[in-house]
Amino acid sequence: MLGGEYVPFVDGLRQGLRESGHIEGRDVAVEYRWAENQYDRLPALAEELVRLKVAVIAPIGGVPPTLAAKAATATIPIVTTIAADPVKLGLIASLNRPGGTITGVALITTEIGPKRLELLQELAPNAVVIGLLVNPNNSDAEDQSKNIKVAALALGRQIHVLKASSERDIEAAFAAIVEKRIGALIIGNDAFFNTRREQLVALAARYAVPAIYSYREFAAAGGLMSYAPSLVDAYRQAGIYIGKILKGAKPADLPVVQPTKFELVINLRTAKALALTVPQTLLVAADEVIE
Repeated sequence: MLGGEYVPFVDGLRQGLRESGHIEGRDVAVEYRWAENQYDRLPALAEELVRLKVAVIAPIGGVPPTLAAKAATATIPIVTTIAADPVKLGLIASLNRPGGTITGVALITTEIGPKRLELLQELAPNAVVIGLLVNPNNSDAEDQSKNIKVAALALGRQIHVLKASSERDIEAAFAAIVEKRIGALIIGNDAFFNTRREQLVALAARYAVPAIYSYREFAAAGGLMSYAPSLVDAYRQAGIYIGKILKGAKPADLPVVQPTKFELVINLRTAKALALTVPQTLLVAADEVIE
């Protein structure tokens, strides 16, 4: 079953398919499989799609489903939307010439973790200890932590890594905020966290902790701020690539798309609830201000 949190992304994918001349139900049939945030189910789901002899596999949710798809087939084209470096992960040879059966969109949002830290510091300058919430089951979690720790050292701040891979873990992580005297929080990139937007935003409000999130959808749900590429547009671009492959293009010849515009979204209602004054520099830089 398609979870509501994924509807905008699937709509983006469908839009990209339409732009490439493919209408779902008319020109193309889509087989949906959902792991419901249980990464251990991904290999079986990927293998099922291979048995169905689908023309293209489009993993939604980043690194884990993409790795599962790669492990399941060496022949079926894969169009991924991934928030990590696909070259570093060994998925492709290079961004310009992937060279195999995998292409798509590389958000590489791990690399903008330090930028999120800088933005959070502007809004919460008195926070000396900053929490970073990651999912330990995500293969990208270590890189996320490393990049932000290096940036924090340069800013004279301390990073305390909190780990969560379940709803209960998230509750426990926020409870540790008081104990660790964490003054602000960065929510790491992870598909599971995307599905727990409401819980994360509600807990940040309950514990009155300023937090920056990975995507606009969090700020729209009441989160303080977000900084990232547009996920909906990323999936639209993936849909366009799927359409090209259905028309005969080879993944090896389709350069991996990278975002050129990043969105800063600030929720002023949440800032006021936290008694935070948003600097004019941030308001001017923001692509969207929610009032």
